Amino acid sequence: MEAYGSRFEAVYVVFHPFVRVPDDLAWKATRQYPSDEAILSRGAKCSWAQVAAEALLPNCSKVNQALLTSIRSVGEELCDFAASGALRCFLETSNVWMPGEGRFEPLLHKDLLDIFAEGGQSELIFVPEFPRIDPARPFSIEKLRSGEDAFPNRGTLVAPDESFLLTVDWDSFFTLFFGPRTLLAQAASRYGLEGFFATPTTEHFWFNYSLGCAVVTIAPEGWPAAQMPQRVERWPRAISP
Repeated sequence: MEAYGSRFEAVYVVFHPFVRVPDDLAWKATRQYPSDEAILSRGAKCSWAQVAAEALLPNCSKVNQALLTSIRSVGEELCDFAASGALRCFLETSNVWMPGEGRFEPLLHKDLLDIFAEGGQSELIFVPEFPRIDPARPFSIEKLRSGEDAFPNRGTLVAPDESFLLTVDWDSFFTLFFGPRTLLAQAASRYGLEGFFATPTTEHFWFNYSLGCAVVTIAPEGWPAAQMPQRVERWPRAISP
């Protein structure tokens, strides 16, 4: 919440959806992660709630910990190898792939563009990870939507009026959505953006209870985005990059 000089009222942590695919694109058929083109043309969103239920993981925090363990992006003391194994078993026996990390998830591209368009924006400003090397540049919403311009991979997408932004960093399976709380709540509900609102003490490693983060107690059936604003006090908060 203190990111960007604490200028934004709220932060919504958007989970990158898992990718459900047809039989011929599943792990057991290809042993190869599908291309972005295949994900966009033949993939469908699969929620963390559904994955947790089918992989027998207790909550979204454990899903995140299992994902981070699977790519070894946290120290061994923070890994949960049992949860990671359960997630791997589920993925290898189903038609679901894990989401991408550290980039704007392809299955969220349309939703993100719609958020800008419905906010009256005809373009967005892309700020790359290293703006001193690669300068920020504007993108037309329609050119991104048509594919004429390639969707930025990772970094920050900013509304030209600076009223909101979305950002993702390395090793994160979620995108942070900064802006007015009403806008964030409406977008989460309209586009089914699974996630939760940050509180003033949420850390980036919000899955790790030993860091003082609150235990996530909401059962999977209580996770739909439309219900998040009423239940936010029961979630940990997420931090800015």
